Amino acid sequence: MKIRTLLASLLSIGALATSMSVSATEPIQPIKPAKVENADLVELGKMLFFDPRLSKSGFISCNSCHNLSMGGTDNIPSSIGHKWQQGPINAPTVLNSRMNLAQFWDGRAKDLKEQAGGPIANPGEMGSTHKLAVDTIQSIPQYRPYFEKAFGDGKIDIDKITTAIAAFEDTLVTPGSRFDKWLEGDKQALNAQELEGYALFKSAGCSGCHNGPAVGGALYQKFGVHHPYTTKSKIEGRKAVTGKDSDLNVFKVPTLRNIELTYPYFHDGAVATLEDAVKIMGKIQLDRDFNKKEIDSIVAFLKTLTGEQPNIKLPILPPSNSNTPRPEPF
Repeated sequence: MKIRTLLASLLSIGALATSMSVSATEPIQPIKPAKVENADLVELGKMLFFDPRLSKSGFISCNSCHNLSMGGTDNIPSSIGHKWQQGPINAPTVLNSRMNLAQFWDGRAKDLKEQAGGPIANPGEMGSTHKLAVDTIQSIPQYRPYFEKAFGDGKIDIDKITTAIAAFEDTLVTPGSRFDKWLEGDKQALNAQELEGYALFKSAGCSGCHNGPAVGGALYQKFGVHHPYTTKSKIEGRKAVTGKDSDLNVFKVPTLRNIELTYPYFHDGAVATLEDAVKIMGKIQLDRDFNKKEIDSIVAFLKTLTGEQPNIKLPILPPSNSNTPRPEPF
């Protein structure tokens, strides 16, 4: 029995070493499940994420543009905001956003907490103000116990609201993709076409920007390195944040995790299919004309990056009462 136990341990150690060696030598690393340190804070954040009363109209929640049943986005070129305003930019996925070096396409928010406060007070998005949002949540007595559990007191302010939303968003990771299983040692997880696509993804230079656990999100890059990207969008990218002409059309590199779910593509949402996205990226970023076989192989690989979607049980939101500010007609 001791010999069998020893052999089993050695096999286990060998399998672990093989798995680690695969991950260590690849530009992409597996996503790990989220670790929840404050379950009460996360639960409060989930309620606020789904609560449309943070918006002035009472119709728009965080989930409206970052729908967790649709890959963490809304699958339209740009989101519809307050009073049916069409947004100027494609909504990035909220899934795995904790791994971004900053938030928004132009990186103007340093973290998820700062990002959470932006749409609430944006007149073109949720159309409210931080004061009105706080007053609305304060007017609902049933919210108070949730703040007490999460923070130790029932005081409600915008700092706590955005902290809670960020804590919930921090849990929205998607481990368990077929590609992650391959990285972890399951050599049957990918077929020949998918492996061919991944090899081309690396050799062509795609992994120079799309790397790490999120397969992106870790740096800024000019969109149109070799050839300009033709678009009707007037979005300037990082230039709007830094004021530097050199940052024109420089954007945060998006994550490729769950990319098959987060169409349409690019900051303007103008590209409907992964095939077209790969073709355009090859040309403008790498100065390479991928043929159909190459495009199909890369797309096959990209689809292996779809992970386990967050299994979120929708919260029962506290009801409004007579003191809750009445929403503005949408």
